[in-house]
Amino acid sequence: MYSKTQSSFIGSLLLAFAITPVAALGQSPPTPGPEHEALKKLEGAWNAKVKMGDNESAATATYKMECGGLWLTSDFRGEFGDQKFQGRGVDGYDPEKKKYVSVWVDSMSTRPLFMEGTYDKEKKTMTMTGEAPGPDGKLAKHKMVTRMPDDDHQTFTMYVLSPDGQENKVMTIEYTRKK
Repeated sequence: MYSKTQSSFIGSLLLAFAITPVAALGQSPPTPGPEHEALKKLEGAWNAKVKMGDNESAATATYKMECGGLWLTSDFRGEFGDQKFQGRGVDGYDPEKKKYVSVWVDSMSTRPLFMEGTYDKEKKTMTMTGEAPGPDGKLAKHKMVTRMPDDDHQTFTMYVLSPDGQENKVMTIEYTRKK
């Protein structure tokens, strides 16, 4: 444990870093770039139709650009069977990796899903990959493909990849922007 004096010093040091503007450290604060436009188009409220196998259910999603326009946050709510479901996401662009990055958490898993991927502007398609528990509970590679044909519709498809790379569709979500 730290002494009271050491704790006070550490607290002061952390506070100094928290309130020191980035510009004072010789850096410009980050600003959204053209890559953030694909994320910004999703802002708003959406109705969703979730299809998993033979099951279909309704849901809603709300997206909002936050933190100076650098991050898209999402709140997804619905039901699977007779169980309520909530998921939260944070999506952005990492200019060092030159990739989109995402973190997803939900009420059906205790492990966050970290993803990264690319956006094809011509095809209006975001493709992300990451690792999460598969249908058998074991860690598996996942692939998420979101097609955005226009500003009011998007189709999300999730796949679990087998060890040989075969794509096994887990679910599809059809989104329609609320008017």
